[in-house]
Amino acid sequence: MKTVLERFFNYISIDTTSKENSDIYPSSDSQWILARLLKKELEEIGLSEVALDEFGYVTASIPATDESLPPLGLIAHMDTSNAVPGGPIHPSLITYEGGDILLNRKLNICLKKEEFKDLEQYVGQTLVVTDGTTLLGADDKAGIAEIITAAERILSDSSIRHGKIRLCFTPDEEVSAGTKHFDVEKFGADVAYTVDGGPLGELEYENFNGATASITIHGKSFHPGASKGRMVNALILAWELQGMLPFQEQPAYTEGYEGFYHLSSMAGTVSECTMKYLIRQHDREEFERKKARLTAIAAYLNEKYGEGTVECMIEDKYYNMKEIIEHHMYLIDKAEQAFLSCGITPLQVPVRGGTDGARLSFKGLPCPNLSTGGHNFHGVFEYIPVASMERMVDVLVNLVQQF
Repeated sequence: MKTVLERFFNYISIDTTSKENSDIYPSSDSQWILARLLKKELEEIGLSEVALDEFGYVTASIPATDESLPPLGLIAHMDTSNAVPGGPIHPSLITYEGGDILLNRKLNICLKKEEFKDLEQYVGQTLVVTDGTTLLGADDKAGIAEIITAAERILSDSSIRHGKIRLCFTPDEEVSAGTKHFDVEKFGADVAYTVDGGPLGELEYENFNGATASITIHGKSFHPGASKGRMVNALILAWELQGMLPFQEQPAYTEGYEGFYHLSSMAGTVSECTMKYLIRQHDREEFERKKARLTAIAAYLNEKYGEGTVECMIEDKYYNMKEIIEHHMYLIDKAEQAFLSCGITPLQVPVRGGTDGARLSFKGLPCPNLSTGGHNFHGVFEYIPVASMERMVDVLVNLVQQF
């Protein structure tokens, strides 16, 4: 049997960065490479109903040992964030002895203990780290490695009593399209868990309501020497719009249940500027107020500078899965028991983002989220303790037995 670490290193060697606004699905061809690798591996370890469909979804089953027990799904995503380079990844295994970790001597990039205080709990443990120039890919290739390693163990141990276990590895979660073609009825599970969270023990069933605002500002360009009373600088208007949003409602100033407006991209000239905002809020009413505020700002600027100056299109992306999961709290109880049975203290935390599980919950498949063990996702300081991956395999095996 392969270890969870061997699998993890194998998967992160493939750059599966997903792409915004792609005309293809999955959004990057490299996701097909990992999908085909996973299909082959699932077949080799003896899972049944292994399939790779035309949309890039990899599915498989562990046959039930007791048909009277309900089917359960385990889900992770294959793509990685495009926030920083996704490859080639040059990971290192280090035994953490305390202090800062020098990731890249040539570029003098360090993982600093003062900035990343979670490091303190891993003194003496083996960590997988980056070279400081790419992400690591634990989000969510650690989840994939943990699910498959657990599946192989379950399949090889006839003493484990369980219903049918359905696995699915999805594309394009990072660009909010992971469930676009997910067929819940075909998947065939009553409930599921995504394995896509952070530090060991995290258990999440609340996430942001999320929307994306696409803004285009139309200016009027004239020679700067002859522009008095005529020029409308789209870049300055963008600055004005940003200044009208609450300053403290930015990601850098929020935590926990606090929402935000995140200016994720901006480009343009005097004559035209485009902006993209991510709008996030746990409370649905406050979420609607946040969207309404941005719409009102656009309307004010149109009144001030002329109708059509500011185009603002807001699209809802996902909603807080708490609305669904609160009617299925036994899923949280069973996950907590699985953690406790493995000697891990469960920690219920709100997701400061979205997951495939949120969208699937609203599609009829209640689906809270479990930890992978990783830290600092979507950045070059991402790392994961090897022991955390190994213990998550134990948790998943125990979780199956809880059902």
